[in-house]
Amino acid sequence: MNKKKISLQILEILKTTYPDAKCELFFKNNFELLIATILSAQCTDVAVNKVTPQLFNKYRSPDLLAKASIQNLEEIIKPTGFYKNKAKNILATSQILVKQYASQVPDDINELIKLPGVGRKTANVVLSNGFGINVGIVVDTHVKRISKFLKLTTSNDPTAIENDLISLFPQQNWGILSHLLIAHGRKICIARKPKCSICQLNKYCCFPNKILTHSRHKIEHLRLNKTLT
Repeated sequence: MNKKKISLQILEILKTTYPDAKCELFFKNNFELLIATILSAQCTDVAVNKVTPQLFNKYRSPDLLAKASIQNLEEIIKPTGFYKNKAKNILATSQILVKQYASQVPDDINELIKLPGVGRKTANVVLSNGFGINVGIVVDTHVKRISKFLKLTTSNDPTAIENDLISLFPQQNWGILSHLLIAHGRKICIARKPKCSICQLNKYCCFPNKILTHSRHKIEHLRLNKTLT
């Protein structure tokens, strides 16, 4: 069986297993999504979601955030880590949105990556989840790790991994693919303690240290199968 057919089988299993997979960041509009995604660098979505309600209650638009005090921003976003650099980036990005884009988030990847704190990964998150535009695939640590286990890529470089995944999956699924792999990484293919014995993708996986005999995992496997049937 060729690699594309296997990839489509993997995709269908993931869709069945995680039907509710989606972006875990809280946002009400594309501006909030952009800022939240910038804050999510080197930080969990859970931590970001704890600070953004206060941030967006105080600064509801690019116009308001563009006039914010850097000290106030730092204080609010401090729990997300690297807060000084992030505060500079979200302030500068808001100012650019106001001056160059009429306070609107651009829907073009080439324009997005010009914004401070926005790389290709962030741009893909915004385009896919905010605009419904799939021009690429978000490659985070879960996507990188699981893609290698599933032999979807052999690279360690995020750009190369993205290109490998793009070549294997239909464009309409590029956005959801990352959410599916992230959900799998959080619930089953956990980096420190993978639940191999209940993994629906076990037969496709080349992880060298599979744990297949743990009794607790067998019980979970039975429960999972029961919920899926």
